[in-house]
Amino acid sequence: MSIAIVTGSSGLIGSESVQFLKDKFDLIIGIDNDLRSYFFGNTASTSEVRDELISDISNYQHQNVDIRDLENLKPIFENHGELIELVVHTAAQPSHDWAAKEPFTDFTVNANGTLNLLELTRLHCPKATFIFTSTNKVYGDTPNYLPLEENDKRWEINDQHNYFAKGIDETMSIDQTKHSLFGASKVAADVLVQEYGRYFGMNTGIFRGGCLTGPNHAGAQLHGFLSYLVKCAMTKTHYTIFGYKGKQVRDNIHSYDLVNMFWHFHQNPRQGEVYNAGGGRHSNCSILEAIDMIEDISGIRLNYTIADDNRIGDHIWWISDVSKFKEHYPEWDYKYDIKDIIEQIIERFTVTT
Repeated sequence: MSIAIVTGSSGLIGSESVQFLKDKFDLIIGIDNDLRSYFFGNTASTSEVRDELISDISNYQHQNVDIRDLENLKPIFENHGELIELVVHTAAQPSHDWAAKEPFTDFTVNANGTLNLLELTRLHCPKATFIFTSTNKVYGDTPNYLPLEENDKRWEINDQHNYFAKGIDETMSIDQTKHSLFGASKVAADVLVQEYGRYFGMNTGIFRGGCLTGPNHAGAQLHGFLSYLVKCAMTKTHYTIFGYKGKQVRDNIHSYDLVNMFWHFHQNPRQGEVYNAGGGRHSNCSILEAIDMIEDISGIRLNYTIADDNRIGDHIWWISDVSKFKEHYPEWDYKYDIKDIIEQIIERFTVTT
C-alpha cells in the first residue's frame, strides 16, 4: 500500500493536493482541524471543502488533528510507517497581519508544527518525500529596495536589472530585513526543512510561494487577496487597498500548477532544496490590474478605496523566478495564467452562491 499525508488538507493547496494525488496513492490521509475559521472567521472556514473531500474521494481519510498536537499526530505515522511515501505540508497560519495579534499561536503552528511533522517523518518514514509550502515573505521587505519604477497601473522593476526578465531568484538574502512575525515563523520552518534534508539526508523540498490561489481559495481580508477581491466584487462589498496606490504587483500561481511542481519533485526528490514558486512573468498583476480584469470578466464594478498606509513588511513588487525549478524538472510547465485563475474563481463563486 502506498500512502500520502496532506496537512491543511481542506485548504487551497491541501485540497488541490488531495485531488491531484487521489489516483496516484492507495490512501490519502488528510490532517486539518479548520484553524482557518479561527484565524479569519466562519466565512473563511474550510469545512465545506473537507466535507466534499470525504464524500467524493473513496480513498481519502480525514484526521481532525492540530499539527501542534504531537501526541495525536504520532499514531498516524506510527500506524503506517514506511508505507508513507509522501508528506505534503501545507497547514499554516498564513497572514502576516494576523501573526502580530497572537505571536505564540503563529509561531507554534508554523514552526513547532513543522518540526513535529519533520521529526515524525524522520522516525517512521525517513525515505518519504517531504514537501513544505514556504513563502516569499522569508525574504522580508528586501524586494522593496530594488530599483522600482511607477507606471500607470503597476510598479515595475527597471528593465536593466537582472530580475526584469524572469523575476526574483533564490539567491536573494533573507537576512537584515523586516519579515513580519509571520515571515519569521516561516523562516524558522523553512530552515528546519532544509536542515532535515541536509543533516539527516531526507528528501525535503521547500517551495517559497508567491500568491497561491485558485477556485477553492477561502479568501479573507487578511489573506488570499485575489479570491477576496472577487468575493467583494460579487457581493458588492467594499474593498480597501492598503498603500502603494494599488499598484503593488503579485505573481499568482494556480494551486494546480503548484501541486504539479510538488509531484515532479517527488518523482526525483532532492535533499533540502529551495525553490521560488509563483506565477512568474507568466501570471502576475497589480491590484489595480486585477480589479480591471475582474470587472471585465464579471461585468460588476468593485467599490474600493486606497488607503495611504501599507501593511508592515508588504511587498511593492514580487515576481518569482522559477527557472531553477524548470532546470531541475524541465517537463513541468504552467497550465493556467492570471486570466484563467480569475475566471475560475468567479465561476466557483457563482456556482456556490
